[in-house]
Amino acid sequence: MDTQLEKVYDPKNVEKKWYQYWKEEDYFKPEEDSDKESYVITIPPPNVTGVLHMGHVMNNTIQDILIRYARMQGYNTLWLPGTDHAGIATQSVVEKKLRKEGTSRHELGREKFVEEVWKWADKHKSIIFQQLEELGSSFDRSRERFTFDQGLSKAVRKVFVHLYEKGLIYRGKRIINWCPASQTALSDEEVIHRETKGKLYYYYYPLKDEDKKILIATTRPETMLGDTGVAVNPEDKRYQNLIGKKAILPLVGRELPIVADEFVDPEFGTGIVKVTPAHDPNDFDMGQKHDLEIINILNKDGTLNENAGEKYEELDRFEARKKVVKNLKKEGLLEKIEEHEHNVGYSERADVMVEPMVSQQWFVKMKPLAEPALKAVEEGKVQFHPQRWVKTYNHWLENIHDWCISRQLWWGHRIPVFYCDSCNWEDALMEDPEECPECGAEVRQDKDVLDTWFSSWLWPFSTMGWPQETKDLKQFFPTDDLVTAPDIIFFWVARMIMASLEFMGEVPFTDVYFTGIIRDSDHRKMSKSLGNSPDPLHLIDKYGADTLRYGIMLIAPQGSDIIYSEERLKVGRNFLNKIWNASRFVMMNLDDQESDIINNVDDLSDIDLTLADKWILSRLHQTIDEVDKYFDKYRFDQTAQVIYDFIWGEYCDWYIEIIKDKLYNGTSEEQENTLRVALYTLKNILKLLHPFTPFITEEIYQKIKAENDPDLIVSSWPEKDEELIKPNVEKKFALLQKVITSIRTARSEINIPPGKQISLAVKGEDQQIVQLFEEDETAQYIKSQAKIKKVSVSPDISKPDPSSSLVVEGVEMYIPLAGVIDLDAEKERLKKQIKKVEGYLESNNSKLNNHNFVENAPAEVVEKERKKKRDNQEKLKKLKKNMKILSE
Repeated sequence: MDTQLEKVYDPKNVEKKWYQYWKEEDYFKPEEDSDKESYVITIPPPNVTGVLHMGHVMNNTIQDILIRYARMQGYNTLWLPGTDHAGIATQSVVEKKLRKEGTSRHELGREKFVEEVWKWADKHKSIIFQQLEELGSSFDRSRERFTFDQGLSKAVRKVFVHLYEKGLIYRGKRIINWCPASQTALSDEEVIHRETKGKLYYYYYPLKDEDKKILIATTRPETMLGDTGVAVNPEDKRYQNLIGKKAILPLVGRELPIVADEFVDPEFGTGIVKVTPAHDPNDFDMGQKHDLEIINILNKDGTLNENAGEKYEELDRFEARKKVVKNLKKEGLLEKIEEHEHNVGYSERADVMVEPMVSQQWFVKMKPLAEPALKAVEEGKVQFHPQRWVKTYNHWLENIHDWCISRQLWWGHRIPVFYCDSCNWEDALMEDPEECPECGAEVRQDKDVLDTWFSSWLWPFSTMGWPQETKDLKQFFPTDDLVTAPDIIFFWVARMIMASLEFMGEVPFTDVYFTGIIRDSDHRKMSKSLGNSPDPLHLIDKYGADTLRYGIMLIAPQGSDIIYSEERLKVGRNFLNKIWNASRFVMMNLDDQESDIINNVDDLSDIDLTLADKWILSRLHQTIDEVDKYFDKYRFDQTAQVIYDFIWGEYCDWYIEIIKDKLYNGTSEEQENTLRVALYTLKNILKLLHPFTPFITEEIYQKIKAENDPDLIVSSWPEKDEELIKPNVEKKFALLQKVITSIRTARSEINIPPGKQISLAVKGEDQQIVQLFEEDETAQYIKSQAKIKKVSVSPDISKPDPSSSLVVEGVEMYIPLAGVIDLDAEKERLKKQIKKVEGYLESNNSKLNNHNFVENAPAEVVEKERKKKRDNQEKLKKLKKNMKILSE
């Protein structure tokens, strides 16, 4: 049995080897017809638009941690993977690619263009899964789904037809968000509002049959060409005399009725607003209320159409704005232009300013679907982590608008509505009809496609075979945890809850964990344009997947933003190296009887435990308890930190160091017992760590597992053993640590060489501290760990001269210095150090006493200088104290 590890850990070889092995052993697949309780996650499907980013790394690491944790707890686990066809986003990147190649989708035609997008999607699906596998994602690829695959397309069609027949899907003319770049409608959620620096234009509308004018203010003067009314607030006394009159639209000459409407804000502009029902959602509502004409002045590409008039037709919207302002000025109607900051909607995908436009689109009535979804969260059937997101969820659903689901694209699920132009028949059908069922004439299908989210909202159950009643659907739905970002709480989370309640009669998952946003050290959101988003594959190549996973988890507080820097990954790398070296040390001490030791590690009831053994076992089982509690609360950062602190701060820094004496100098029985405890603890450490760092833990575990032990990935999760938790042992050991640490600090301050054996005089009796020196076991720990050759304990001890003194829990201790260090040389060294630090302090004071520096330098620079001064003052205090000791 090979129990030795390589001298240096090489993640590249280890990670590829174990991932392939796990796949070959089918460990990622759930057991068929199992009696075990299921635990299921469906992946938030990445878009097939490109490669993964750091947000995907965090999200999928958390999912993999949860699935590996559940697998080790004995659940029948399924992590179902897949990708999203991402309609508008994918069509946009493929169109961009075609433009570079000198062609366009219109030149190719619909059928050939869709073929091109399929090629892109298939290529990027492969890339995405390769990246996720390199991260260590233990999902079941045999169940991989795509939102545009045959099965999901059938589910989408079934849902559309059901909602159409139920009267929840309708077609109507409504004001929608129009993207001139993609030339498609967008839902409200696909529009990002940004504070934008613009202008507020003030100009006059003449009144009909009067020699008077009214002053109006707007941010979009070009839309005046579509004005069909003017409005004032009925409570605004300034303008009550205008209600019922008519104004003349400048540049066009159209008569505009002046109406009264409560919507008008008397504080905005002049308190009089132009009404353009075709190009503003609020104006559309006013137009409906006051029966105003709807005049659309825009083409699909954002240029103006014939309704704008010959002078402006075919001009780009922003060119038209300039020309309208110029002509208003020419006619003496422009009063002034002010700088104005306001919220403007941009297309999330195309990043261009959207235009509100009246258009015939397909909509879903959302209120009837939203009410059960609100109730489900209110009743706790779905829990949010952190809970504060419930407020956002409720706000969205309580103020929900109908969902515009049609898109003027070629890539996506075609709307399954068919028309007969001969007899005006129309219906939504599950199968394409060959002819009109009413008159036998030829039929045509609606040209539009469905919003991407119309397939994504069915993800938890459509991926398991719905609308068919499959084994997977019966066994694995509803799922358990969803890990996602809060920015799609309405896009996706709320809609999935609505769809599952409507079509499955139950919620799709029980818990939703909302991740934070990864930001750089300057707190900026990571993006390609800023060049601050590292390539995850490059980081995996440089550090290994385990380091990336653990480094990210250490800095990922629940629901809060993550401030990323590569230095955090180095913390993870150093930690894994520490574990590797500690494991290697333990294994190097196994001899020819290694098999007997390894096969008898799990039961320690037959051996006499030392204080150090009892302490490490108590701390281990306390740690197991803490880890489980943090997992239950979805506190992944704290879980990672608790494991880190135990492994590094207790197992490696204390237990491993203390047992060296037994391993090197003990009897064969003592050596064997010590190794059994060390290996028992190490095995459990590897189990606790496995969900976070699966590769290195499996590599080490394979070297120390008993003959009949399963592989680590499917081994049992550690259970807390109350009998091994010993509070009194921990208290005693904490006191021991305090003594050893105090002596080490005193040695360091007086510059005693680390390997130099010293004497120690302890003044006291009966106190717990004194007892540590009088008990053989604890006295030996202190001697070995603090490098002490001789200890004297008495209440009558006088302080030796010269000596360094320290006080622990009220007990005085002295380190005689004669013969330990060269006193004269040490005094000289301290003298030079004191002079050096006094020079630094002089420089600090010079800067801080300079008024110009304090007033004009950046605040962080001044604070840095103040910190330097504080540090130097503390350093000087210690140096002078040590000089005093040596001079007494």
